[in-house]
Amino acid sequence: MRILVVEDEPRIAADIRSGLEEANYVVDLSRNGNDAWFKGETEEYDAIVLDLGLPQLDGLSVLKRLRHAGISTPILILTARDGWREKVEGIDAGADDYLTKPFQMEELLARLRAIIRRAVGQSSPIIKAGPLEFDTRARTATVDGRALTLTNMEYRLLSYLLLHRGRTMSQGELLDHIHAGDTDRHTNSVEALIARLRKKLGFSLIETRRGHGYCIPNDPT
Repeated sequence: MRILVVEDEPRIAADIRSGLEEANYVVDLSRNGNDAWFKGETEEYDAIVLDLGLPQLDGLSVLKRLRHAGISTPILILTARDGWREKVEGIDAGADDYLTKPFQMEELLARLRAIIRRAVGQSSPIIKAGPLEFDTRARTATVDGRALTLTNMEYRLLSYLLLHRGRTMSQGELLDHIHAGDTDRHTNSVEALIARLRKKLGFSLIETRRGHGYCIPNDPT
């Protein structure tokens, strides 16, 4: 899952990035509002963590411009402790949730998981597909009660496919959401990951749509 973190304070940005990467997210950083606006409009993210107090263009303006442009990416805004007016303005402008500084990393992660799930119509942290049970909160997966050992890349790929069940995704889209932007990426790496996942799952879950990509159907057997 790919997250855009928009925060101009270096220490806070580094802490958020570290916490998200430890939780197996791919993270891009923006230090100012103009850069955040550009990335939010031109790149695909699973969620955006947006501080409202930004240089060049404030966070509320970034939020309004993204929503005006039809960008529906889930957005979690960060506000100051006494910024209740900002919270109200942010929610009214289209934010999905807010978090008050200072905050615990676990709360940020929980709120991110929730807004990402809601965006795809998944209310429960546990996703079931046939004999597979995938816990987005504990970051675990089991098949018929048997625990799966997944690498970070395998986990990212499986979680993205599961959260977008019923939709065929190209190799390019999958690469964007499982690799950091500055890493060397090859489409055959997706093929290799899919092959390893299929072997570990032990049953037919991930379908190949030739010429289009991969898909987990809504009603896997």
